Amino acid sequence: MSKDGGGMSKDVDEDRMAKLFQEIDRNKDGTIDIDDLVARLKEKNVPDADKHAKKLIRHWETKLMKHDSNHDGKITMEEWRRYTEEHGKKLKGFFTQIDRNEDGVIDTAEIRQTFKEAGINISEQEAENLLRSMDKDGTRQIDIREWQEYHMMRPSENFDEILHNWRHSTGIIRSSIIDIGDNTIVPDDFTEKEMQTGMWWRHLVAGGTAGAVSRTCTAPLDRLKILFQVHGGKIEKKDKLTIRDGFNHMLKEGGVRSLWRGNGVNVIKIAPESALKFMAYEQIKRIFKGDKKEITALERFAAGSSAGAISQSIIYPMEVLKTRLALRKTGQYKGMLDCAMKLYKGEGLKVFYRGFWPNIVGIIPYAGADLCIYETLKNFYLSVNKDKDPGVMVLVMCGATSSTCGQLLSYPLALVRTKLQAEGGGSTTTMGMFNKILKEEGPKGFYRGLGPNFLKVAPAVSISYVAYESVRKHLGIKMS
Repeated sequence: MSKDGGGMSKDVDEDRMAKLFQEIDRNKDGTIDIDDLVARLKEKNVPDADKHAKKLIRHWETKLMKHDSNHDGKITMEEWRRYTEEHGKKLKGFFTQIDRNEDGVIDTAEIRQTFKEAGINISEQEAENLLRSMDKDGTRQIDIREWQEYHMMRPSENFDEILHNWRHSTGIIRSSIIDIGDNTIVPDDFTEKEMQTGMWWRHLVAGGTAGAVSRTCTAPLDRLKILFQVHGGKIEKKDKLTIRDGFNHMLKEGGVRSLWRGNGVNVIKIAPESALKFMAYEQIKRIFKGDKKEITALERFAAGSSAGAISQSIIYPMEVLKTRLALRKTGQYKGMLDCAMKLYKGEGLKVFYRGFWPNIVGIIPYAGADLCIYETLKNFYLSVNKDKDPGVMVLVMCGATSSTCGQLLSYPLALVRTKLQAEGGGSTTTMGMFNKILKEEGPKGFYRGLGPNFLKVAPAVSISYVAYESVRKHLGIKMS
């Protein structure tokens, strides 16, 4: 590759732009209209293709339409040529701002430096993802032609918009969108702009609401999981309890309403847990950052895990209440407060921290697997589909898969935690419970309740995503 970015002497490669025009012009009528544009964006997996196309049309109205000599709302080849020449010149100026060493190409070091100066710290891996989103020829560098072709379909008025749209096109997704019942995911990172404008709390509210809706809809499966974990096949005096048997038992014992036992406290604890984790995460990141301008991926993992441990330590009594309320028999407790009072009088203050240590230890494998697998799946998609943005649903599926794998890895610890929480007046230690399960049920005993737990993943992810999208629109949260 030559130092001038591939042998270009003009601001834009006219032959390449002409080819792009022909690719967008699906019906080959010599013009580009809204239908051509939507089809092109969907082909490239651009999220919300219809809305993005309308945004681009509005951009046409201010930029393109002055070249639209016949004012018919369509762009001819000649009009497109004049637009790309003008817009390409602006894009070339943006390219020059990133190309620090003026060698005609952009590399990952220049990408990271540019984002850092814009107040956004990104990892080496994210810089690689950003580069791959444009690097069509596999040189691990971006030349001016690749840069212009990519951004020609993504209208941006200034350099900040360029960086924002570029970053959000390669897989930035809020962890709060995905709620499968266990809120131990590493918290979201917010940009300085989101922190200053207060957009961060809107994301937290949207995520909390989505979690509440999702957990309520899948509560029967969650309660069934707890019954399996604690009682196994002993509920109906059967050697092997099926999911159908479990539901029949709950309906027979307490009716339809009993399916939602324990859901109230499970929903209530979302708000304090999310807020505490967010505040702790931001403070711990500041400690790690020190005089540095960014933290490493390992430091982010450590900060996220520590924040999770802190928030869990404070709200853990609510976890115990959730388990006891889910296991209660009809008439045993009048409600959450009555349950708390009876537990305190009968078993003392220590009952509210039964199973605490396996819960804390379980955060590490869960968060580690979640981060690692999510990045691996996302990077695999980007490597296979080099010229396509990962759509929102691709990212949601990556997140759901990674969270499920995290749950699978930490499930034995979660099961031990639940059995300790449920043990009334018990003095069994964590290791004692491990040995008891291994002796009585064997290794498979550590995965009791895994069936209903996995059954709720698909509906939980779908419901939380739909709920998040609905709330974020009402709160004015813009997604790129």
